[in-house]
Amino acid sequence: MSSEEATIQQEQLDLKKPPEPEPEPAGPTSVLPADGGVQPSAAAAAVAADDVAPPSAEETTFRALVLTGHGGYDKIKVQVKTQVKVPLGDGDVLVRVKACGLNFAELMGRQGLYDALASPPVTMGMECSGVIEAVGGDVADRTVGDRVMVLSSSGLWQELAVVPADQTFLMPDAMSFQEGAALPVNYITAHMMLFEMANLRPGKSVLVHMAAGGVGIAATQLCQTVPGVTVFGTASASKHQVILDGGLSHAIDYRTKDYVEEIRNISPKGLDIVLDPLGGSDTQKGFNLLKPMGTIVVFGAANCVTGQKKNLLAMAKTWYNQLSIGTMKLMQANKSVSGFHLGYLTDLALIRHTMDTLMDLYVQGKIKPRIDSTYHFEEVADAMRRMHERQNVGKVILLPELKEEEEKKEEEEKEEKEQEDEEKEKEEKEQEKLAEAKPEEVKADQG
Repeated sequence: MSSEEATIQQEQLDLKKPPEPEPEPAGPTSVLPADGGVQPSAAAAAVAADDVAPPSAEETTFRALVLTGHGGYDKIKVQVKTQVKVPLGDGDVLVRVKACGLNFAELMGRQGLYDALASPPVTMGMECSGVIEAVGGDVADRTVGDRVMVLSSSGLWQELAVVPADQTFLMPDAMSFQEGAALPVNYITAHMMLFEMANLRPGKSVLVHMAAGGVGIAATQLCQTVPGVTVFGTASASKHQVILDGGLSHAIDYRTKDYVEEIRNISPKGLDIVLDPLGGSDTQKGFNLLKPMGTIVVFGAANCVTGQKKNLLAMAKTWYNQLSIGTMKLMQANKSVSGFHLGYLTDLALIRHTMDTLMDLYVQGKIKPRIDSTYHFEEVADAMRRMHERQNVGKVILLPELKEEEEKKEEEEKEEKEQEDEEKEKEEKEQEKLAEAKPEEVKADQG
């Protein structure tokens, strides 16, 4: 898994998915609940893949981002899915998606490097935010109109999604939909690595690679909730001021300097915790940087992702240089090596507990997702390119809403503001005219 991580396993119904010519304007026909969402897989099994919906069946359409094959940016297409409405399953909710998070895992998934993602064609997306439009049976703690964040293994890059209610999380009133889509994967990943695996305590030192990315910023903010923690971060020089302002103690330009040497100059004894999303030789370097009793948490292999498509040479080099260590050496070094992959974590109670903690921190103002940029579904290639080329500082967000609709909305808001400004200006001129009038004129006007 990579530095922008995946989450809970969830079966996302996509019935009647015949082989699609690439790209079809309309995606496969599947099943929506009668009150408007994607039916869970138990109900899906009741409908054969070659069944044809009766002519009287009500249908709905929605847009989705579908990975049509492994390769470059052109392999992700915007498709319009047509789905038949059937009753919503027990325990499920229908979510109208407002914003989606882009994670590094999706870059790897597009290249065929992410095992947790089903084979194409598949709708991608592991986190989103939106509004509940319908609830199924046995759902007691969610109601229509609730603003929620959602976690899933995939299937959330679409305008409508049905998910188990226990994979949704209520958003604080002050949280925007963009923040809601930016928080779950990055902050759960960072929190569990720091506090569940590495046991972060006051006075410790931490190295955060890719410190300007979603997990990097989340980890930096979470480190600040513990007194006296020193945070080292690697990032390109152009991002240093932003991440230093965000609480990083020491920023290191990994492109022009040897980060190991820089850290040794500042902290000769080494570090207590290293968060490693890179893999390969960087894992070995991180292990060597640890103090006795230190911990390295490996949670990605970003060094495998170089070009647009799968790079076998980069993969081979990464795995050849990967840290390999025996238990005896670990005992002698008094160090620990951990691995974290949110996509394979099935302890939902732990995940929910972590989200509760994160929501408390958000409400207290101690954490806040940084939104780097937003792109509409039609611009997904540009969004992926920005992350792939390490240009982002914070989270890249995808918006299901048609770009034309948002532009129209912005134009209407602009016209409304201009009208308000004109009326305000007119009123101010009237006041100025009144103020400049002679006292007898004022009296006459008021008479």
